[in-house]
Order: sequence, then C-alpha cells, then structure tokens
Amino acid sequence: MLLELESACAAYGQSQVLWNVDMGVTQGDAVALIGRNGVGKTTLLNTIAGVQKLTGGRLRFGGDDLTSTPAHGRARAGIGFVPQGRHVFPHLSVMENLTVGLAALAGRKAVKESGIASHIFDLFPKLTQIRNRKAGLLSGGEQQQLAIGRALAGQPRLLLLDEPTEGIQPNVVQQIEAALRRIRTELGMTILIVEQYLDFAWSFAESYHVMQRGQIIRSGSTQTESADEISHLVNI
Repeated sequence: MLLELESACAAYGQSQVLWNVDMGVTQGDAVALIGRNGVGKTTLLNTIAGVQKLTGGRLRFGGDDLTSTPAHGRARAGIGFVPQGRHVFPHLSVMENLTVGLAALAGRKAVKESGIASHIFDLFPKLTQIRNRKAGLLSGGEQQQLAIGRALAGQPRLLLLDEPTEGIQPNVVQQIEAALRRIRTELGMTILIVEQYLDFAWSFAESYHVMQRGQIIRSGSTQTESADEISHLVNI
C-alpha cells in the first residue's frame, strides 16, 4: 500500500471536518474521491499533502510515517499536489513556475532547470508555446495545465488532483482528461483524484471512495459497480 490513512481527523478551529477516515491507495492505482460539495474532500487532500494538519490519526506513505511531516517534506517524499483553484505563481513565467516544481526533487535527485522532463511539454504542448508568459496572464485552462505540469516536474510517486476540470471550458477539459489518461498509461503514476463528473471518474479510476459529512461511507471498484449505483450519494 503506497498511502495509508488510519483514523485521520482534521479540523478548522473548533469545527471538525474529518472524522476517523481510514483509506488506502495501492501503488499504480487511480482512485476517485467523490461526494457532494462541502463533505470534506478538499480537506482530505489538503491533509494528505500536509497543507492541513491532522488533529488525530496517522498517515503513512511508502511505509514511512509522515503524520508530523510538513508539506515540503511530503513533497520531497513524492507526494505531488494540484489544489483546487490552480494556485500558480502569477508573477512568474510558465517556465519559472515549472522550475519551482523541481524543489520536490531535493534529496531524491540532482535538481537542474534543464531537468524539467520533456514529457510535460509533450502532455501539454501549449505550455511550450507560452513558456515565457507570466502565469497570471494565462487562461483558466492554461493555468490548470501549468499547475499539473508543475506537480509532475517533481516526479511524484502519488499525484493528488482536486477537481482538475472544474470551471474550465469543455474543449480544454477534453485536453486535460486526455493528458491525465496518458499520465496513467505512460508513466504508471498513482493518482488520487477528486472529480465531480462520475462518467470520467468511472472511466479513469479503478476504485472509488464516497465521502459524506467528513467520513468515507462507501468504497468499491469502478470495474464491478456502475456509477448509477452510487449517483444518489453524489448528486444534490
């Protein structure tokens, strides 16, 4: 098991958001995390990435206990994170944003700007064309491609994606979905994705977890269960 959460709890001030979450992600799998808005999906990803601290429970990654490890330490351990809302550095160029992603390689591999893998530009050709443009001037779809590319620059063992297609025009959504499929098939990367579209989640992931009120209430295989069987747990 690459990622293991045991009785994970998290809170914002006095408001508890995650309640004793147990979850595992196997090396090489793609897992969809689904549920209605406000049930704790983003908080769970933030907790795994180290952006949000655990108030209880444990987190293991690759067999190591990372419960108390801060976000930069988890990135260096191999956890890549593409947060909701993209969060690129607006005053840096596309190339400079990608270079920031190399920091996650510190302690694992020699870090060189020239080491930004060519497969990132192969996955997202548009980034090659706009490599010197400030990130703040990019469209939402371009920023999302950049955010994914920045995470990939760190060569993560686990890629966390928080609604990567949210608020993006349909033609760009198709490009991003195609790139994510290539990341799975060509790189064999382990992925945990929060996704609002069940059709894509079912065609992309091998397994799923449904969240409700800060807990995982159902888990299963997308290979043996249909999206229709759990749609009532997700749709408003």
